[in-house]
Amino acid sequence: MSDRAHASGVPARTADALEKDETQAGSPQSGGTAPASTPSAWAARWQRIARRIRVPLGFLVAVLYLFELVRHTPDYTAIGWSVALVAPGLWLRGYAAGTVKKNRQLTTTGPYACTRNPLYLGSMLIAAGFALALPSWLVAVVLALGFLAVYVPVIASEERFLRATFPEYDEYSRRVPRLIPRLFPARQPGGAVPSVDDRGFSPALYFKHREYNAVLGSALLYLCLLFLRPALGVFLNGLR
Repeated sequence: MSDRAHASGVPARTADALEKDETQAGSPQSGGTAPASTPSAWAARWQRIARRIRVPLGFLVAVLYLFELVRHTPDYTAIGWSVALVAPGLWLRGYAAGTVKKNRQLTTTGPYACTRNPLYLGSMLIAAGFALALPSWLVAVVLALGFLAVYVPVIASEERFLRATFPEYDEYSRRVPRLIPRLFPARQPGGAVPSVDDRGFSPALYFKHREYNAVLGSALLYLCLLFLRPALGVFLNGLR
């Protein structure tokens, strides 16, 4: 489920835990067709490609992670510290998934009052945590380049869609940062405080958006970090 999905009534699909298909059923509509050779045309083309390759790349990164886990001995101290990133990331994604109201209304409350992209920010925290847990520079570099090459253009594409769909988005974007969150929630236009209904977390929405898959996937990765190498060692010794 993307952070654009908080403005739509179309349910989002879920893929794997670390790199889920966060794109809602509808796609941003282009405001016009630029000549194919212009920089803006190339950027728009890459934005479309980035939205399509996120899930396949996510599976490939998961395979790479497990491969590197077999090659490198995990640092259990680093695994412990990684929880300080993964747990807030899961909390932020869960809070966002349980706050969004898919009624074709721009959501500006809950975590969306602190950052315009809480789902992506949560994903970045989770990925950074698991990169910390495994002593592999290859994994860290692939994750960093992947976020720069995929998430940055996708966020730009979704912002263009929101600006074209919701006139109030420009004012909202002036009050709330794109990614790095505010320390305190932004007040609503005119200084109004959101109602209890607007601010409340809905467990039903959380389960509807299947955000629990991120928790399950993270738990599975931690089990792999802790027990995969010992289990492989026992298996290989049994073959000798």
